[in-house]
Amino acid sequence: MTIFSGRFQHRTAVITGGASGVGREAAVRIVAEGGRVCLWDWDEKALDAAAKAIPGAELARVDVADADEVARAAERAYAAFGRIDVLIASAGITGPTATVWEYPPQEWRRVIDVDLNGTFNSCRAIVPYMLRHDYGRIVNIASVAGKEGNPNASAYSAAKAAVIGLTKSLGKELAQTGVRVNCVTPATFKSPILSQLPQSQIDYMRSKIPMGRLGEVEEVAALVCWLSSEECSFSTAATFDISGGRTTY
Repeated sequence: MTIFSGRFQHRTAVITGGASGVGREAAVRIVAEGGRVCLWDWDEKALDAAAKAIPGAELARVDVADADEVARAAERAYAAFGRIDVLIASAGITGPTATVWEYPPQEWRRVIDVDLNGTFNSCRAIVPYMLRHDYGRIVNIASVAGKEGNPNASAYSAAKAAVIGLTKSLGKELAQTGVRVNCVTPATFKSPILSQLPQSQIDYMRSKIPMGRLGEVEEVAALVCWLSSEECSFSTAATFDISGGRTTY
């Protein structure tokens, strides 16, 4: 991991899904580069493990699908830090592997609630705090599935497509402020979220990547951290691919 000394000095970040995967890896980098982090997750065991790995991290058990809970967590984070400079919205679930006509409606709603509504809830709660200081960087984690649609993953694909649209709308709304809003569309990368999928689905997604391998979480986090930094000054309402050659538009 390349460390950019002081890149996040005096900056604070809220990271949803921050106890594992790309959220946790981004938190490690931000702290190493001088920043402070507040990790939101609903997995208490994962939060405990992250606390041991990331000294000084603030922790909060948060269900991002609950708008009121998110609003309270944002208020607490602002009170603790005095500002919120970065939001990385990486909380997400895959949902079942099933065709549209066999997809359980309650599971569909849960995926949409976490992956799309959770991102909306987080942005809605935190943007006003960023505007107080006329500075912010928001990075929403979408997916190549939101561009191409993965078979047997309709809820996930639909939610991630909507996250791309949400990002573009919010980025344009904030374009004349100091807040930048972008999203990342990774292909499949090695992450705890893969435990929610059968091996056949993982193999299918790997087969679609021209590089012939899954991405590494460190590779995704490197892009996320650039988008979270002051260096990202003229990009907003944009989608950044990291797909091993899979994405074609």
